[in-house]
Amino acid sequence: MSTIAVDPALRRRIWGWFFFDWASQPYHTLLVTFVFGPYFASIAFDHYLASGLGESAAEAQAQALWARCLAITGLIIGFGAPLMGALADSSGRRVPWVFGFSVLYVLGAGALWFAYPEGTTLHAMLIAFGIGFIGAEYALIFTNSQLPSLGTDEEIGAISGSGFAFGYAGGFVALLIMLLVFVEQGDGKTLIGLDPAFGLLDAGAREGTRAVGPFSALWYVVFMIPYFLWVKDPPGAARSASVGSALAMLRDLLRSLLKRLSLSAYLGSSMFYRDALNGLYGFGGVYAALVLGWDIVQIGIFGIVALVSSVIFSWAGGRLDSRIGPKPVIIGAIVVLIAVCVVVVSMTRTQILGFALPDGSTLPDRVFFGCGMLIGGMGGVVQSASRSLMVRHSDPASPTEYFGLYGLSGRATAFVAPALIGVVTTATQNARLGITPIIFLFLIGLVLLVWVKPEGDRP
Repeated sequence: MSTIAVDPALRRRIWGWFFFDWASQPYHTLLVTFVFGPYFASIAFDHYLASGLGESAAEAQAQALWARCLAITGLIIGFGAPLMGALADSSGRRVPWVFGFSVLYVLGAGALWFAYPEGTTLHAMLIAFGIGFIGAEYALIFTNSQLPSLGTDEEIGAISGSGFAFGYAGGFVALLIMLLVFVEQGDGKTLIGLDPAFGLLDAGAREGTRAVGPFSALWYVVFMIPYFLWVKDPPGAARSASVGSALAMLRDLLRSLLKRLSLSAYLGSSMFYRDALNGLYGFGGVYAALVLGWDIVQIGIFGIVALVSSVIFSWAGGRLDSRIGPKPVIIGAIVVLIAVCVVVVSMTRTQILGFALPDGSTLPDRVFFGCGMLIGGMGGVVQSASRSLMVRHSDPASPTEYFGLYGLSGRATAFVAPALIGVVTTATQNARLGITPIIFLFLIGLVLLVWVKPEGDRP
């Protein structure tokens, strides 16, 4: 970090900012993708199977239920994001907003303890998950808006990449702890043969797996301490704010989009490719559980491989961003992700890309592990370079307002990927084919990047 920030106070501020990624990553890693999401899908599947549905229909219903949760939550996040950003910029303060949404994160995550394996609390747990997810995503808008204050345009690519790498490293450590100490396998033991939480939790009631919610909440509380100690609003930043003034700021910004083709194209592009990426994250673990039949521990090991890849690629992508700029980095990563999606959609237990496999072949498992490495790695690269490119389109005087729009572009259509996956899954009664819409969302985002200026179009 010494090459990025020489001043000790700025270095502490950067590290405090990094710790938000470290603290918040478990919501995406443990809850959305690798532990709670697949666990929820499995108990929902059992619930629908017990209600009399056939196996394929039960799989489709379980995936569709999870899709509806992500779609509704995405709508709430997306359409509230610009107003939140405008309110923060009109008030001049960001840290209190981060604190407020952190409370939602902790409450929502902690409540997931009550996701009983009998499936009696399915809908209540979706509400709790949504509350925590809204808190995580809104807090991210305000911390993203602090990125321009951490370095120059030439430095922010490396800073952004290092932040994502540090965050993914946190997700890796958190997932490793969950697998080794908490999550029970079929025999009631953890990955290293322990009783869940050294015998304090009941494996029969899946308490080891259900502990992922309270664990994520506690992790966040502990590791947000450096952020709140080292990241402060500028002195004298506080000023009066109102919804009216925030709406006026937002209206002026939206009008300016008519004259700023690069910003408009970038927001549109990121709206589609980030929606596709969120779809991959939201349904990767569910796909492994429903299509490949993996248990939570197998999915967790898959997650560890993906997270190690994320750390390496995010760090390397940030360095590449600083050398050649964020736009070509984003394009390259999207092309790789499209290829990965084609492989995933065309793969079953019996064939890959139309080529038949012998009975009991483990090739699909090995291929999906490779796909996980690329999804994790390229996903980290895309997210890091995307916020770097957004800085190049932002007005330094009102960064949160711009990142509120960025949040909108990432969430306004966040219901589209889950909704399309839900529709296609229901129509085909096939969880594997239900992933197909992600490919087309990536392609639309790639095409719209043609009109985006590599160095942005700041006012």
